[in-house]
Amino acid sequence: MKQLNMSTKVPAAESSRLWVIAAALVAVYIFWGGTYLGMKVAIETIPPFIMAGVRFLTAGGLLYAAARLKGVPHPAPGEWKQAGIVGALLLLGGNGVVAWAEQKVPSAIASLLVATVPLWIILLNWTGGSRKRPSPGVILGMLLGMAGLAVLVWNSGGTSGSGLSTLGFVALLLASISWAFGSLYSRTAKLPSSPLMSTAVQMLAGGALLMIMSLLLGDWSKLQVELISLRSLAALGYLILFGSVIGYTAYIWLLKNADPAWVSTYAFVNPIVAVFLGWFLGNEQLGANSLASAAIIIAAVIIITVFGRKRKPQAEAEHRQQPA
Repeated sequence: MKQLNMSTKVPAAESSRLWVIAAALVAVYIFWGGTYLGMKVAIETIPPFIMAGVRFLTAGGLLYAAARLKGVPHPAPGEWKQAGIVGALLLLGGNGVVAWAEQKVPSAIASLLVATVPLWIILLNWTGGSRKRPSPGVILGMLLGMAGLAVLVWNSGGTSGSGLSTLGFVALLLASISWAFGSLYSRTAKLPSSPLMSTAVQMLAGGALLMIMSLLLGDWSKLQVELISLRSLAALGYLILFGSVIGYTAYIWLLKNADPAWVSTYAFVNPIVAVFLGWFLGNEQLGANSLASAAIIIAAVIIITVFGRKRKPQAEAEHRQQPA
């Protein structure tokens, strides 16, 4: 009878674990997919670099406090320096520029261009990193991703109907490449061993750099506190709590407890969520070329993810810092 009881407990424990993994994946899918519309709404009345700086300083402070409560030691000076470099590439050059670009392009378009980050990671790693040639399947995905970008630009012309400005498009491409650089650099950077503390110091360093950039660009002269809407404040709260604190925590837990191939699926689910939310809640209308580009880019990311599964340790490290 004891053997029977133990045999029934094992499947129950495994089933419970799978439910937790599923819940964490759904949190990453939805919360991170919603960050693009969240940024769009937040910058309606809050200048973009101030908004992003407040977001990451607050979220980083909360995560830092949580890590210290768990007994994690303070980061060493060298770890702060490395976190500053990663934060500059990911949060300043990546997330901050995405927030700025969303003044000029729909959130759905921003999510599609950020979805090309795996493509840039492979290109950068191939040309200047490990110099290891990608597999034929990955190369196919890369070519398909480039085709998706071409379709997105084709016949857009920066018109209001397409919702795509040339400046916004270029800014998002640069943000995606910065994110890719940051992802690769983070693989060898000397960061705290605790994933929670590592995320916290990157957010704090990146948030401080975003605030410095807001000063250099004159964002504070544009800030009118009395005109900040409840809508923008609610969106900022969403970005801090759900996008950064809960989303990052769920993602970190997944990296330690789930198959990296499952975790990497957020790269093509997030744009789908972002496109739907932009249409359903943000009244964003996408043209035929944008919809075709969405299908092509998402297909490209799926192909790159599937054919890249053979290199799980590398794939896990490359995807670790990608979210918006």
